[in-house]
Amino acid sequence: MRIWLCSLAFGALVLAGDEIHAHHAFSAEFDGEAPVELHGTVTKVQWINPHAWIHITVPQQDGTSVDWKVEGGTPNALMRTGITRKSLPVGAQIVVQGYQSKDRQCAPMCKANGRDMTFADGRKLFMGSSGTGAPDDGADPNVR
Repeated sequence: MRIWLCSLAFGALVLAGDEIHAHHAFSAEFDGEAPVELHGTVTKVQWINPHAWIHITVPQQDGTSVDWKVEGGTPNALMRTGITRKSLPVGAQIVVQGYQSKDRQCAPMCKANGRDMTFADGRKLFMGSSGTGAPDDGADPNVR
C-alpha cells in the first residue's frame, strides 16, 4: 500500500510538470543589479500561484522581437493593486520595469521579475510581491 501511494504521488508530480515550482526569494533567481524596462505587447497571462506570469513580446530596433516572461506577485496581490484579467488582455500594450533573471538565458524566452507596470493610458501599478528581497526602490506600497 505504501509503495502504491508513493508511486501515485510521484506520478502526480511528474504530470504536473513545470507548473510546480518552489517558492523562492527574489535573490535566488533575479539580479537586483540588472534592471530592465520592457515596452511590449501582452501575449499570455498565467494567473497561477505562487506568482502570476505575464508574457510579452518586445520589439527590437533591428525589427526582430524578444519574448519575455515577467513574474509578478500572486494573482490575489495583483488584483488588490488593480491588475485583473480584464485589465490585462492579450494584445495590451504595457511597459514593465523590473529586474532580469540571474542566468540571462533567453531560451525559450527571457525572464524578469516585474516591479511596476504602466498601461497605454498612463496608469502605473505595482506588480511585484512584497517581502521577497527585491531591491527597495520605493515601488512597493506595502514597504514603508
